[in-house]
Amino acid sequence: MVNVSIIESYKKYGKCVCISNGVIEAYVTVDLGPRIIRFGFVGQQNIMNDHREKFSPLTDEKYEALFGKGKAWESMGGHRVWVTTESYPETYTPDDRPVAYEVKDDSVVFTSVEDVEVGIAKTLTLKMDPETADMTVQMNVKNISGEKREYAIWALSVCDAGGYLILPMNTNNTGLLHNRSISVWPYTDLSDKRIRFGKTYTTIKQDVNATTPVKLGFDLNKGLAYYVLGDDIFRKRYDAKHGELPYPDENCSFETYTDNVMIEVETLSDIKAVENGDSHEYTEYWSLIKKPCDVDFNSDDSIDEMLSKI
Repeated sequence: MVNVSIIESYKKYGKCVCISNGVIEAYVTVDLGPRIIRFGFVGQQNIMNDHREKFSPLTDEKYEALFGKGKAWESMGGHRVWVTTESYPETYTPDDRPVAYEVKDDSVVFTSVEDVEVGIAKTLTLKMDPETADMTVQMNVKNISGEKREYAIWALSVCDAGGYLILPMNTNNTGLLHNRSISVWPYTDLSDKRIRFGKTYTTIKQDVNATTPVKLGFDLNKGLAYYVLGDDIFRKRYDAKHGELPYPDENCSFETYTDNVMIEVETLSDIKAVENGDSHEYTEYWSLIKKPCDVDFNSDDSIDEMLSKI
């Protein structure tokens, strides 16, 4: 059975809505955001990064000219909803206003104040399985710009430090043609020891001692990613339709960014032309799993063995 309750004050995030089935729990901020600021087994570690004090506010004259005097952007951690293509300051909406929420029969709907400055309105809907460690995360972005726009929904989960990201690579046989695309951001050093490219998996380590960031993008046909943090595995699934629909950043449906504070587990919807007043919708499927055995993150065979047991 799924229960919904109110947390009057959670860390530095204010009021949150707690959704729990007794196995897992999710906290969503409603004094700001929305952010899924906690996702974990009940009473155990948080997969999301909820260390707001580690993220410095970002603002300047250009930002204030768009969003208002005194406004600033904060990562805050947790899971947020953005749209592509990334552009400063347009993408970096403040998300600093109260969030409306509605408890329905099988879900909770969170609606942010319309971002009229950039012509979008965001809704986040969570549906938790009543018995298992699974949750559906549905994101809706409405076009209120007054004109037709093209965009993809960008689902960014800012996860806590100290884990390993596992990405199953494309294995389809395309003969003489390439079977995957990898996008590399200019500040990324591909010789960085945090990155390991295997035959069937790419792994990326979050390192609290890192001095430079890494960002990579992938066209993951399997629509599947794992973040292993201690004894917990955060599995994120999505419907990938490469070859049928266009995706951002040279065909990326998955991206990750990491620095010394966190790692982002990001998925992206297809790019859609949206008429004014219409919406684009996108869904992720989240699961938490206990790590069934020890694993060597530098070995595809060891990763295979672990994943075969979940």
